[in-house]
Amino acid sequence: MGDLAERRGAETTVYQPAEDSLLLAEAAVAELDGGERVLEVGTGSGYVAATVADETGADVVGSDVNPYACLQARDRGVPVVRADLVSPFRDGAFDVVVFNPPYLPRDEDAARDDWMEVALSGGESGRAVVEPFLDAVGRVLAPDGYVLLLVSTLTGVDEVVEYAAERGFSAAAVREASYSFETLTVLKLLNNR
Repeated sequence: MGDLAERRGAETTVYQPAEDSLLLAEAAVAELDGGERVLEVGTGSGYVAATVADETGADVVGSDVNPYACLQARDRGVPVVRADLVSPFRDGAFDVVVFNPPYLPRDEDAARDDWMEVALSGGESGRAVVEPFLDAVGRVLAPDGYVLLLVSTLTGVDEVVEYAAERGFSAAAVREASYSFETLTVLKLLNNR
């Protein structure tokens, strides 16, 4: 009975693929050659990780802080680790790290205290998770490795690029999609250190 309850919890507490997930998966598939070791941070349902693995043949692992997301990604066939960002991974372990972070600026009126809030809220600026990620991700990148990071105009693309540059990354936009309330951009961040 507990397993069924956990699966039901995963259905209602895990971010499901939406336009941002589709854009990130599309960008990753286009950028990868197929022989890379890839980490998807915040894998959620595992959609991006599974798509990248299936379409490129890359060796992909997912991570997520949400235990229900880990269950759902595992059900999708994604090897997954319950982790906060990149903390448990060894130095230089990945050629590519992909991340669709929680980027919505926190709306106090709509704030919730649950896993979906964790998946969506990027704090007051929308960068509360992006910045710690950029502080840490360089450690797990192999030489010549790179990051594919999805950002929104709601988060401040220029601010993210500037913060990344201060941590030794150069940025180039590789995919973009506009919607009525935001433009989503996938940044390719090259580690220049």
